[in-house]
Amino acid sequence: MFDGFSLSGPATVHVSGDRIVRVDRTGALPADGSEVIDLGRSACLLPGLIDTHVHLAFDAGPDPVTSLAATSDSNLLAHMRAAARSALLAGITTVRDLGDRGYLSLALVEEMAEHPEQGPEILPAGPPLTTPGGHCHFLGGEVEGVEALRAAVREHHARGCAVIKIMASGGNMTPDSLPPHASQYGPEDLRAVVDEAHRLGLPVAAHAHGVQAIRDAVEAGVDSLEHVTFLTADGIASETADLIDAIVRTGTFVSLTLGLDPSKALQPPKGMAAHVNAILDTYSNLHKHGANVVIGSDAGIGPWKPHNVLPHGVADLARLGVAPLDALISMTSLAARLCRVEGRKGRITAGADADILVVNGDVEHDPAAVLDVQAVFRAGIRVC
Repeated sequence: MFDGFSLSGPATVHVSGDRIVRVDRTGALPADGSEVIDLGRSACLLPGLIDTHVHLAFDAGPDPVTSLAATSDSNLLAHMRAAARSALLAGITTVRDLGDRGYLSLALVEEMAEHPEQGPEILPAGPPLTTPGGHCHFLGGEVEGVEALRAAVREHHARGCAVIKIMASGGNMTPDSLPPHASQYGPEDLRAVVDEAHRLGLPVAAHAHGVQAIRDAVEAGVDSLEHVTFLTADGIASETADLIDAIVRTGTFVSLTLGLDPSKALQPPKGMAAHVNAILDTYSNLHKHGANVVIGSDAGIGPWKPHNVLPHGVADLARLGVAPLDALISMTSLAARLCRVEGRKGRITAGADADILVVNGDVEHDPAAVLDVQAVFRAGIRVC
């Protein structure tokens, strides 16, 4: 069984408008004259995929930060539309945008609500909260001090954001900012953001590479940790059992930035190349110890991260010893729980949104089958 749908045997999904109304596992055709789309015996129906970490504003080029700075808001919005469409055609029917410029993703939310066939449902964070001159400060979310952070959370909520993104540690894409292993915000700052966001009903996603930033974010009660590379000044931390235990115990989600386009040469950020294998070992340990693992591709940050890259994450997880079905659950029903769209997304069941990915093959035994897209339905509309 695949969380809400059987992978073997005949089945008929009955759709009315934008919702699934019934799933018939006998394979009997409707007798009421409804339109029937026969997808063939080799078709496998999956819930639309959910990417928990994208940047629609980044162009997946060799220097997305410079490109962003040179692009007007109107042209950037056009690029974001194209990026969203690219994701949808790969079967990604929901994305959590964890950092745009000037709340542009909110304009797309309105557009997609009117025309869902044009792109995935977008759960926007707006400009991520970061320190003055900090990681991704160019997106416009610079803020410092507990009261200012609380006010920033309230502003994001008032504008309609679905999640709060905070840069708990430094990063790789921002010149002259703190390195990824260094903390940008302290425990008091993180607790203030979490308290204010949760009071308003919003989850918090923390960009966290460094060990201390991860520890502080877990203790503050963030909903998801992004990247989670366990970096120190000297490399990847070797003694992480207690912190992994804390992540598992608290139920904190870990959004692993997996999924690479194999046709593009991987160019790890400076200082990270030597640690790729150690990071993958850590990801494997998180899964083995029972952490809530989802995949957030970080689409847009480079040529190896195009906006349709998430399905490659199934094979990436499989190489870490994760069963293909577990990998698919990490980007469907489990991701839906993190994104607070559980019940609507991530399952093929009565009452859920009619967001459906149809692939050719047996994904239970062949992770690559998820790349063989036969059809995509968004809100009941066939888009390819």
